[in-house]
Amino acid sequence: MFVNLLSIGIGGALGTFFRFLLNNYTLHVGFPVGTIVENLLGSFLLGAISGWVLTNKMAEWLRLGIGVGLCGGFTTMSTLAADSLFLHTHSSLFNTLLYLLLSLFGGISLAFIGFLLGDKWGRVQGKVESK
Repeated sequence: MFVNLLSIGIGGALGTFFRFLLNNYTLHVGFPVGTIVENLLGSFLLGAISGWVLTNKMAEWLRLGIGVGLCGGFTTMSTLAADSLFLHTHSSLFNTLLYLLLSLFGGISLAFIGFLLGDKWGRVQGKVESK
């Protein structure tokens, strides 16, 4: 149990660190590109891990560290909400809706694609290891 919690904490710290770097790198753009990239990439990664573990063994501490910790620290719903409000008050309705549609549908789509690829990769990996 302690190893799982430690793994989640380390993963969360790394995810938060990378989110901070990405947001600072894209802050000058004027559109919340960093948050979109974070949420889409995090959705894809979590989907890929979920698909991969269906056919392969992954240590629980590693699965939790990447899924709950890293992806949880890297992605952020609260920033999505804050960025949406900011765009609504400082930009156009079009930009606000574009941001929300890209974030929500893009995240769901990439999680699904990641799941399919992770499952496929896991099946191939399982066949290679069983030979």
